Amino acid sequence: MLHLSQIEVSIGGSQILRGVDLHVPEKSVTCLMGRNGVGKTTTLKTIVGLLRPSTGRIRLAGQDISSFSTEDRALAGIGYVPQGREVFPHLTVEENLQIGCVARGKKMGGALDRIFSLFPILKEFLPRKGGMLSGGQQQQLAIARALLTEPKILILDEPTEGIQPNVIDQIGETIRLLRAEGTMSILLVEQYLDFARELADTFAIMDRGSVVVGGSIAELTDSVIQKHLIV
Repeated sequence: MLHLSQIEVSIGGSQILRGVDLHVPEKSVTCLMGRNGVGKTTTLKTIVGLLRPSTGRIRLAGQDISSFSTEDRALAGIGYVPQGREVFPHLTVEENLQIGCVARGKKMGGALDRIFSLFPILKEFLPRKGGMLSGGQQQQLAIARALLTEPKILILDEPTEGIQPNVIDQIGETIRLLRAEGTMSILLVEQYLDFARELADTFAIMDRGSVVVGGSIAELTDSVIQKHLIV
């Protein structure tokens, strides 16, 4: 579904990504891991077009999207939930959801029924301002908004960060359901090892701006964790 080849990115004269190769299979969940500051979020921002690589190629479902604008990448099928969620705080929950539909050029209609089945709390809070929601509720809203764009790949940057345990469980169930439906791939950056092991099919670990190890989630052994993830 998604393939990055030899991606290099510099910010402010400092090279952050150094020949990143990353493969996300179709209809699967891939977890991108690594210690703080190794380039994970930069990789995601490069995929969605917020940062431009100096070299390398990005392919989505076989199509080279390296030259696409951020908007065209969204239309091509990339849904993105950034770290910090970034809901529109002064818009209502309903208006935040409408933006997801507008981005896809569609009306909400029956699409909300599916959203409410995944995140029932959002139905109760439709008139409430996004900024008035708890962190966990904002995360659910951000994921729902991204799903309304009908993505081929859903990209989640640390979806469990700062979230209460019951909402983490609900987000995990949603990811598990989306994987079972087989309509999209999911790429998530995640530090919570148990969450990753329960949900991911494959993993990739970054260090110093490159992917240094990856494979099936069964290959995420204690020795790999000790070498590449333990601080």
